[in-house]
Amino acid sequence: MSWKDKGQQLVYRIINPLIELLIKLGITPNMVTFLGLLLNVVASVIFIYGAEHGSRSDHRYVGYGGLAILLGGLMDMVDGRLARVSNKSSMYGALFDSVLDRYSEMIMFLGICYYLVSFDYFYSSLFAFIAMIGSIMVSYTRARSEGLGVSAKGGMMQRPERILIIGISALLCGIVSGMGYGDTKIIVDWLPFPLYETISIFTFPIFILAIFANITAINRLLEAKELLEPKN
Repeated sequence: MSWKDKGQQLVYRIINPLIELLIKLGITPNMVTFLGLLLNVVASVIFIYGAEHGSRSDHRYVGYGGLAILLGGLMDMVDGRLARVSNKSSMYGALFDSVLDRYSEMIMFLGICYYLVSFDYFYSSLFAFIAMIGSIMVSYTRARSEGLGVSAKGGMMQRPERILIIGISALLCGIVSGMGYGDTKIIVDWLPFPLYETISIFTFPIFILAIFANITAINRLLEAKELLEPKN
């Protein structure tokens, strides 16, 4: 069993009491999926509010947004587990989940890009947009491949990894800023931007995500090509 599978099983053991409670309350997987979307809307609103009412040296709103993103990601695990345990898995439920997941990611990135643009983090906002493209294409290449009858779902930047990277880095950025280190900077004269500042705790992982999400999408495309056009 891989470390990812072990981690998933650990999370399932933790959330199983919640799953049992939801079943007793008559909560459906689609309701939980919709709640995940709402939490990502909340995260986006927090970023936008922070851009309008916060300051460039106060990244606590980034931390609040990260917490909302992680909670929304948790709902993504809960809805799937709930569907399996309650025997309410369905074709439409899978479609509903996939569509709302895409909406959730795009809405989340909307708030992130708005925040970064508002405080003149131009390069970071650019990579956040590229990360959004990669995230959507990772999911699209898998869905389109499966629609053509092949499976191309490898790669390291699947949705759980993307949510953890963004959510945890945002939360850490907010915590460090809240501790009074929001103005920390390391400046190198020949660079057009600071080598490091507190927001880098959030934006550098987004930079990594932007690169590897698109690499994952391209690898899936090549994987699908091998399956759809095998060599003689």
